[in-house]
Amino acid sequence: MTVTEAKHNLTKERIEQLKALNDEPVDTSDIPELTEVDFMQMYRPVKQPLSIRLDADVILWLKSYGKGYQSRINAILREAMNTEQNMHAL
Repeated sequence: MTVTEAKHNLTKERIEQLKALNDEPVDTSDIPELTEVDFMQMYRPVKQPLSIRLDADVILWLKSYGKGYQSRINAILREAMNTEQNMHAL
C-alpha cells in the first residue's frame, strides 16, 4: 500500500476509532530481541559526498569489476578501518 492509498483509506471515522483506542502499552513479548548481528544487517550508515583524487590505474582497476566502483571503494576502506580498529582493541 502506498502512502497515498493509506491516506485515502484513513477516513474521518477511522481516525476517530484510532483516537478512541486506549493508551495501554503494546505487548511486545512475542517479538524476539534484536541481536547485534540483526542490527548490523539493518545498519545503513549515512553517506557523505566526497571528492578525492586517486591514481588512474587504481580507478581503472576498481571500474574493471563493473558497476559499483564507489561502493567497492567504500567496502575496501571499511574493511581497512575495521581491521585497524580490531588491532587497537586488542
